[in-house]
Amino acid sequence: MRMFPEIPLRDWVDTKETLHRFLQVVGKIRLTSAPRRNHFWNAPFHLCGYGITTRPMGLVDGNTVFTVDFDFVDHLLVARTVDGRTASFLLPGHSVSTFYREVLATLDGLGVHARIPDPRPSGLPDSHRLFVEDVEHAHYDPQAVHRYWRVLSEVGMVLEAFAADFSGKTSPVHHAWHAFDISVTRYGDRAVDQPRDAGPLVREAHSREAICFGFSFGDDGTFEEPAFYSRMVPERAGLADRPLPNGAGWFTTAEGRIAALPYADARRAPDPRSAVRAFYEAAYEAAAELLAWDRAALASPGGVTDPHHPTSWPGKTRRLAVGGAYGGWADGDA
Repeated sequence: MRMFPEIPLRDWVDTKETLHRFLQVVGKIRLTSAPRRNHFWNAPFHLCGYGITTRPMGLVDGNTVFTVDFDFVDHLLVARTVDGRTASFLLPGHSVSTFYREVLATLDGLGVHARIPDPRPSGLPDSHRLFVEDVEHAHYDPQAVHRYWRVLSEVGMVLEAFAADFSGKTSPVHHAWHAFDISVTRYGDRAVDQPRDAGPLVREAHSREAICFGFSFGDDGTFEEPAFYSRMVPERAGLADRPLPNGAGWFTTAEGRIAALPYADARRAPDPRSAVRAFYEAAYEAAAELLAWDRAALASPGGVTDPHHPTSWPGKTRRLAVGGAYGGWADGDA
């Protein structure tokens, strides 16, 4: 199956704007109902087999353990509690206002009393407007949403494979409800002193040297169309002079230089997955060298850090050993 279906922004921009705000409603519940993690890793969604999930949350907010999931196969919002109670409602047909009310009512029916201290969108043009007042965003095209879900899944697997090659501190691959992108970040050990007026989100997210790799669906203030990207924190002089693969380039944004590979260019490549991996690798090499990271020491090719691991032996193939808990190794083709 060919990777990466077409997803031009113009074909689903109204649905994207509505869905983005749906995700922010549930994301803000996650933010207040889950234990705090460094760099706000507690906040974003993770991918699952049918959509995206908050993962289990609760207890710290006085509620039982619960999850809220977006099912992009049957197009449902599904809430579950640890004792097995489930409630759901259809996603199509809602404005942000009715969605917001329905989420809170659904959780309340399960005995979960969710809190959203600031019930307005974050980082969007209408951040002044309460969710409950937004009747403007009310478009949900199930076909477009399913295509978005497929792109999320395929990009997510590329990012998971790329993440495996780094043994240092790294974020999970996650779908951020604030920026509506999917990304993974590699971190260094050195602290970065962000300005006091940068705000709590920036100060916590960028408190260490970092190189981020991700994918944007476009229209986020940086990309007009879908694109793969990479950025470094803090930016070092000479970054934009470093080479990138054909089709990719360095762009200047309000936050500094960013490497970008248009989604359309990746789709046209003979092997789109390899083209994206090559882009991420080139961006990592450029940033890591400028940050003076020890790339050899941080490498874990294919997710393996043990130099004596059987996968590095020539002429060996992993084969399940009968009765073995973890499988066995036998002679075979490499």
